[in-house]
Amino acid sequence: MWRQNQPKKSEIKFKSLLSNTIHEVCTKRPGWKETDRDDWDFIWADKDWIRMHFDEMRSQLSNTARVNHFRNHYELTRKDHMVKNFKRMISSLRREDRASEAAQYDFFPVTYLLPQDYGVFVEDFKRQSDRPIWIAKPTGKAQGRGIFLFTELKDRYITNPYLVGGKKFDLRIYVLVTSYMPLTVWLYRSGFARFSGFRYNGARNQLKDTHLHLTNVAVQKTAPGYDREAGCKWLIDCLKRYMVSVHGQDAINQLFYEIQSLIIRSLQAVQKVIMNDKHCFELYGYDIMLDDTLKPWLLEVNASPSLTADTASDHELKCGMLDDLLDVIDLEERRTGDEIQVGGFDLIFNGSVDRGTSSLPSSI
Repeated sequence: MWRQNQPKKSEIKFKSLLSNTIHEVCTKRPGWKETDRDDWDFIWADKDWIRMHFDEMRSQLSNTARVNHFRNHYELTRKDHMVKNFKRMISSLRREDRASEAAQYDFFPVTYLLPQDYGVFVEDFKRQSDRPIWIAKPTGKAQGRGIFLFTELKDRYITNPYLVGGKKFDLRIYVLVTSYMPLTVWLYRSGFARFSGFRYNGARNQLKDTHLHLTNVAVQKTAPGYDREAGCKWLIDCLKRYMVSVHGQDAINQLFYEIQSLIIRSLQAVQKVIMNDKHCFELYGYDIMLDDTLKPWLLEVNASPSLTADTASDHELKCGMLDDLLDVIDLEERRTGDEIQVGGFDLIFNGSVDRGTSSLPSSI
C-alpha cells in the first residue's frame, strides 16, 4: 500500500562514489539530483569511505539521510568474523538449553581460523581418513583473489556439489537490511546462479585450476574461451524451473525455504554486535552453494556485491533491484510503513516475527 499523495520531498540530493548501475538508477530517478558536495540526502559509498568519514560526518546528517553500509558490516561480511559470530551464537544457544536451535546453524562448512585455530585444525585433520579437500581464503579479499585449494592442511571444501550439465554453480541472492534493531530483512525475489565454465569431476590433480572450482564471475572472466555476451549465469527462475522438472515442486519449495531460513539465522547471529544506526542500511550479496542432497551451504556474505552489469539481463536485473531498493528506503516518504512487499522485495523478517514462507520464487 502506497500513499496517494505526492512525495513530501521535491528533490533528493544523491552522491555515488561508484559509476555503475547504482549511479545510473539514481540519475534516472524522478526528483533525484546528483551533488558533489556533502549536502546529500543519500550516498552510495564504498567500505573505505564508511571507515574513514562516516563517524565525523554523522552529526551533520539530517534525520532522513541514508548511507549504504553499517559501520561494522564486517562482522558478517568478513569470513573470519562471520564464522566467529556463528560459533558464538551456537555456544550461546547451547548454554540456554536450546540445542535444537543451535543445530540449525549447520549451513556453513567446517571452518578454522588460522593461526588461532591451528592446533585444533591439525588434530581434526589427523582424524580424517579420506584426505578431504580444503579451501584457503584470505580474509578481507573478494572476487576470488588469493584463494587456493589443497588436501594437506581452513574451510572444508564441498566435494559433492549439485551439478547442472556437469558444472558447478552457486547462487547470488540479494538481501536488504534496513535495521538491526529491530531486525528488518527484505529479500529480493530474483537473483542468479553463477556457473563454472568447465565440467567438474572432483579430480585431485585439478586443484590448481580455479576456473573449475570457483564460480564467481571475476574468476570465470579470466578463463580461456569465456564468452562475455553469454556469460556464465542463469536467472534463479530459470534454475528453479530446471530443478522442479528434476526433483518436483515440493522439494524445491523446501530448498528455497531453507535458504530463506539460513539468511535469517545468519543475520540474527550478528544482530547484537552490528552497530545499528537510523541512517544506515545494507545490501548484502549472499553466495550459497547446493550439494547433491539439495542442502544449501553459505559460502560468504558480501557487503559490496558487484553492481556492474556484464550482460543485458544482468543490467535489467540489477537496475530493477536497485530501483526497488530505493522504493524500500523511501526517501520520498511515499510508503505507509505497512507494506510487506515493495517491487521485487519481500519483507521476510520484522522484529521477532518470522513470516515462515519463502519469498524466493515459489511458482513457475
